[in-house]
This record gives sequence, structure tokens and C-alpha cells, in this order.
Amino acid sequence: MRFLPVISSLIPSIRVATIAAMMALAAPSAYAQKPTPAALLMANELAVTTGTTALFGPLIVGVIEQAKNLYLQQNPALATDLNVIVAQLRTEYAPRAGELTGHVATLYAEAFSEQELKDVLAFYKSAVGKKLLEQQPKIVDASLKYAQDWAGKLSDEVIAKMRDELKKKGHAL
Repeated sequence: MRFLPVISSLIPSIRVATIAAMMALAAPSAYAQKPTPAALLMANELAVTTGTTALFGPLIVGVIEQAKNLYLQQNPALATDLNVIVAQLRTEYAPRAGELTGHVATLYAEAFSEQELKDVLAFYKSAVGKKLLEQQPKIVDASLKYAQDWAGKLSDEVIAKMRDELKKKGHAL
């Protein structure tokens, strides 16, 4: 028995957890400073530069699709009208991603001084920072695939080891 299907199903959750952890690191501490307008601008630029804001578009679309599916389950005949409404709501709610971006920017601005934000932005705008942003998704995906394969092999090993230990204790398997 292998755990590959379980790991595969967890990959989207792992990505979300990774993003949540990154956002938690930027969460204000008990000593958070009140962000200046300049810090908020830099923090917003940081959120855009690092691709954090790109994560929010699918969130809005997902909420709208969930609502559509709720109505479709109740009455499949609503599909045509719902498709029109969904297109309208996607346009209407797209700007709301700015609320999330603004919140993330506030978290960054509360967690980092203006100078630190300048330094972080300078890094991400540098050649190596750009390379990191470009390569990081590939590295995360490759890491998750490796972890999935590794966990499957470990699972086989653990199951065999448990079987051997149970046999030593007199259990017929």
C-alpha cells in the first residue's frame, strides 16, 4: 500500500500552506509599527513583485464557481443563466482582489521597516532575485514530486518492516 494518492491530493494544500506560512511570517508582531504611506507603497510593490497578488485572482473565481455549483446542484436547468451571471460577477468582483493585496501590503509594512522593504525589493529586482522568483515554483514542484516519490518508497519500507516485526511477535500475516 502506497500513500502516493494521498500525497498527490495534498499538493494543492501544501502550496496553500506554504503561501499561508509566508504570509504568517509577514504578520505583525506585538511590536508592529504603524506603517507609513511610503512603506505601504513599497509593501504593495513587494506583494506584486513576488507574485503574491497573482494568487488572489483564482480565489475570487473559485468562490464564484462554488456558488454557481451550489445553485446547479439544486437546479441544473439554471446553467445558462448562471453562466451569464458568473461572467458578470467575475468582472464585478475582480477589483476586490485589491482588498487582499492591500491587506498583505499592510502586513509586510507592519513587519518590515521602510529600509528593510527597500532592501527586499532591491533583492527581488536584482538578477538573482528575479531568478529566484522564476525558479522557485519549479523547485517547489520538483521538491513536492520528490517528496511524493520518497514518501511512497518510505511507505513500502515501513509496511515491510512492520510486517517483519509483527511476524517476529508471532502474528500470521
